[in-house]
Amino acid sequence: MTSNETRTQIVNMVKDFVKRDVEPIAAEMDKNDEVPFELIDTMKELGLFGITVPEEYGGMGLDYTTFAMIFEELSKGFMSISGVIGTHHILTYVLTHFGTEEQKKQFLPDLASGVKRGGLALTEPGGGTDVASLKTKAEKDGEEYVVNGSKMFITNARHGDMFCLLARTDPDPESKHRGLTAFVMEKGEGFRVGRDLDKLGYRGLDTCEIFFDNLRVPEENVIGRIEGKGFSQVMSGLETGRINVAARAVGVSQAAFDFALQYSKEREQFGKPICEHQAIRMKLSEMAVELEAARQLVYYAASMKDSGKRCDLEAGMAKVKAAKAVEFITREAMQILGGYGYSKEFPVERYWRDGRVISIFEGTSEIQHEVIAKAILK
Repeated sequence: MTSNETRTQIVNMVKDFVKRDVEPIAAEMDKNDEVPFELIDTMKELGLFGITVPEEYGGMGLDYTTFAMIFEELSKGFMSISGVIGTHHILTYVLTHFGTEEQKKQFLPDLASGVKRGGLALTEPGGGTDVASLKTKAEKDGEEYVVNGSKMFITNARHGDMFCLLARTDPDPESKHRGLTAFVMEKGEGFRVGRDLDKLGYRGLDTCEIFFDNLRVPEENVIGRIEGKGFSQVMSGLETGRINVAARAVGVSQAAFDFALQYSKEREQFGKPICEHQAIRMKLSEMAVELEAARQLVYYAASMKDSGKRCDLEAGMAKVKAAKAVEFITREAMQILGGYGYSKEFPVERYWRDGRVISIFEGTSEIQHEVIAKAILK
């Protein structure tokens, strides 16, 4: 477990980075739909590509509570910055927990340093929630697998270097999740990036469709060197993904709340600051309650992950609550600002646009409710 002193130092380091380098250009990044490579280089220097990677493989070896706090702080400045290392950490998690020793030594040092940027090639054009029915195939050919198919909504697709690819190695439709295998897939001949998706929010980060046309992957890149285990490996990794996404929602919510609170103290109507009007006070109070409830659920899920226990229930609860909280808090912040809240002159409308995606990616809120229901009905 990470000591409180180390955690405080790391989180303060990230806060300083966000305040100094990210916040001044967040609006410009959103407008231009790009994250400058200089910021990513700084994130590499700070060790943020290897937050939870064990120190023996070049990472910081931090716990998931610190991990969540880092994502929260990054997202206060600009949520897309956190996205650069989001699914990257799902790949490092799967390698750390399920990879062979040779795979860890081969891939983790470059991922931890940021020399290589990773991602998760999971969602397909025909669906993402029903993972067990995915269509991308990986057929064995000698000492390689030949991959054909496509993926959609892939973060780091254009600028990433390698991905945790989930593909079907058993063509029998009855095999479902048992026929899925996870690979470390590196870009090469047969890999093509399609269009960049023009998103409502969460801009500045490459999110694309990708295509596989006879892409060859060495058999030694099968995670753990065992076929048919990919579903459980990726699902375990997605617990960390849901923790970091929920933490991002808390960060965006905090930014929106802070801005609305300060504005309410400065904006006057009817001869006094609007924070002295009961309607605004009630909004601020409820926003504060929802924010802290979401934050504590995120930290609880992270602590469960730190204990080594399954946390699909807790991570699902945290993500559902954080998604609702960020939509509510950013909407109320816009309402407190009135016309200015709807204007790009202030960042609140960006917070609302960014926060809206939380209930969709890394497993929709609807599928999280299914996960929660199954757990409580056992």
